[in-house]
Amino acid sequence: MELLSKRKSSSTVYNPYGNKDICNNLKLYFKWLLKHNHHVLMIGEAPGYKGCRLTGIPFTSGDIIKNSKHEIFKDIGGKIKLRKVASENTAAILWEFLEDNKPVPVLWNAFPFHPHISGVRESNRSPTAVEIEEGKQYLQSVYDLFKPTKLCSLGRVGETILKELFPSKQITYIRHPSHGGKKEFEKGIKAVLECYH
Repeated sequence: MELLSKRKSSSTVYNPYGNKDICNNLKLYFKWLLKHNHHVLMIGEAPGYKGCRLTGIPFTSGDIIKNSKHEIFKDIGGKIKLRKVASENTAAILWEFLEDNKPVPVLWNAFPFHPHISGVRESNRSPTAVEIEEGKQYLQSVYDLFKPTKLCSLGRVGETILKELFPSKQITYIRHPSHGGKKEFEKGIKAVLECYH
């Protein structure tokens, strides 16, 4: 948390963890995972401006935290502090799938800060190669904390960073749910999680 919170924001990158409440939201999520099933690490690309930028928890949105029936949000939802509640499409698809209390993967991003177009905070852009390289230290820390037995990626950027960091381990690619990929995503994540239910 300390390492995350110290990263400076810039005209093209916003660090949500510079905010104590958002940093604490992530801490609540991690503490819950450490007490529950956390065998699967799933890596995405980067936080979006409607989701993790506002919540601090990868692949979530304020709407999910407030309205999901999953046990994780029943347990920690009341403690999570949100300045703004928004809905985010990828988060909605993921948590719709997890809704009936399926195991929650350790969700993380190749680049854990929000990359945006210069001067336009409410925009998303892909992280650069330099940013993804920077993200490796944080990913390694998350891996060391949870010691997952299964590594998977949501999209190709996550797959690339996992292969570079853990060349001897099997990496499972899951289709990203955006742009018509919902069915393939559900098929992929079901196969990964069913052996841990």
